[in-house]
Amino acid sequence: MHVVILAGGKGVRLRPYTSALPKPLVPIGEEYAILDIILRQLVSQGFTSATLAVGHLSPLIRAFVGDGSRWGLQVDYTEEVKPLSTIGPLFSIRDRLPEHFLVMNGDVLTTLNYASLLTSHGLSGAPLTVATAPRVVKIDFGVLEAGSGFITGFREKPLLSYLVSMGVYALSRSAIDDYPEGMSFGFDELVLDLLARQSPPAVFEFDGYWLDIGRPDDYDEANARFEEYRALLLPPEKEPVA
Repeated sequence: MHVVILAGGKGVRLRPYTSALPKPLVPIGEEYAILDIILRQLVSQGFTSATLAVGHLSPLIRAFVGDGSRWGLQVDYTEEVKPLSTIGPLFSIRDRLPEHFLVMNGDVLTTLNYASLLTSHGLSGAPLTVATAPRVVKIDFGVLEAGSGFITGFREKPLLSYLVSMGVYALSRSAIDDYPEGMSFGFDELVLDLLARQSPPAVFEFDGYWLDIGRPDDYDEANARFEEYRALLLPPEKEPVA
């Protein structure tokens, strides 16, 4: 099983932590980087190879990961000379990708089973499968429904439930065949294109632990709760290869 890890962003929202370190290398707990945790998880679930899409401070990521042998992975790289968004980095490595593969952000902490997501995708026949998490948003105002100049409904401070993307996807190579190399192209654009082509993505719903480390508050929470989730995030029987 193969994974593409998106590790090229500047991590602007996480400054000042990302001024000197790329976001995937910021420390969690006292001894792990986010990327270290992700690679350990992937190996523990049967992944054998990875491509890292790098850009911002890429020499640090290359020095940290190397060829991936200390995790028991075969690792190669694709370098962004300009920002290519979420899906764009895949276009230059199509010939190196298997029929079905995982794509994920390099700043995600989750107990999601990546292998189950990829297996589900292969069975679905969909071009793309999106791992989703439930989120509830509290509206701090009374919400009005109106029509023809009159109020037709009212809800006092309602709770709105959504499914949100976790930043982890399973993708079929054929879904990106038609896009030119070097094109900046986002996940949102791919989803809209697939919907327009009447080839809708599948959903892989997940309700376990998930944290996208995008802001300083998220980073603080990740460190504060790491010991609570340590055994789930880092199964002791899945230590990296010496």
